[in-house]
Amino acid sequence: MNLFFSIIVPVFNRPEEIQELLESLLHQDFKESYEIVIVEDGSSESSEEAVKRFQQSLQISYYFKENSGPGDSRNYGMQKANGNYFIILDSDCILPQQYLTKVNNELQEEFVHCFGGPDAAHESFTSVQKAINYVMTSFLTTGGIRGGSNSVGKFQPRSFNMGISKEVFEKVGGFGQIHPGEDPDLTFRIWKAGYTTRLFSKAFVYHKRRIDWKKFYTQVNKFGMVRPILNKWHPGTAKLTYWFPSLFMIGLVAFIFLAVIGISLPLAIIGAYPILLFLDSLIKTKNIKVAFMTIFAALMQFTGYGIGFLKSTILLNFNSKEPEKLFPKLFFKRK
Repeated sequence: MNLFFSIIVPVFNRPEEIQELLESLLHQDFKESYEIVIVEDGSSESSEEAVKRFQQSLQISYYFKENSGPGDSRNYGMQKANGNYFIILDSDCILPQQYLTKVNNELQEEFVHCFGGPDAAHESFTSVQKAINYVMTSFLTTGGIRGGSNSVGKFQPRSFNMGISKEVFEKVGGFGQIHPGEDPDLTFRIWKAGYTTRLFSKAFVYHKRRIDWKKFYTQVNKFGMVRPILNKWHPGTAKLTYWFPSLFMIGLVAFIFLAVIGISLPLAIIGAYPILLFLDSLIKTKNIKVAFMTIFAALMQFTGYGIGFLKSTILLNFNSKEPEKLFPKLFFKRK
């Protein structure tokens, strides 16, 4: 199959990330030609100079537009691109040398109009980055929904490492204005249009996630708030597992109360879970500091997501306003 890849990267105030991503693209072992489309989303810290350093070595197009969110910026990039297959990456990703070759091999062996790949932590990442990467990718914390498992039903690609054909983009219209959540929303519309998605487990990226604990809580809280909105828009995609973080936190509070009044067995049983997380993280990361941080990261993930999910569920079911009116901070406006 004759494929020409266009790599689409939105960026907002992260010129140092673009530098690292382009450096990794410079060392790809992929022999065919491809293009890179950088879309500056209204940044005050421009990436243009970083991009210019690579324009003699890579086929790059650079565009600056008003700020309208990552989803709209990806759409803008795909509209400007020349390829017939778009690979969408976040600016904080670094690619292994074989990434494009792995993607191409998968598509040649079994073509699919939309794919997603997993993310991993590079050995150079900080302990916090490694702990957050673990809880965002582990089957024990997310059920493998972000690419850590092949047994998660229909795979929902994520836009930090995602590919869609030009045909699909033109058919479904690209990303919507919700953020976060624009990637599962797009996936659900792709399914409704009759296309399938697939996990490319070997086409992983190193996802840097330059966030601190406070930003991580805000991020997962928004993830929790977005999910009931997606359930409302796409009712056939709702799953009981989306309730697990909220139920876990409610159960933890109830079990702590029972322990205070002398009934400690339930708390002892649920206490086995962080021990399991610690051991699994220790085995996978081989770092005891990261393993301890994993417990804190998981608690923060469940708390942030669980509270956001409950808040959004209650407001959506007991308020007649549309999601855009209830949660304006979760939506970008098109420019």
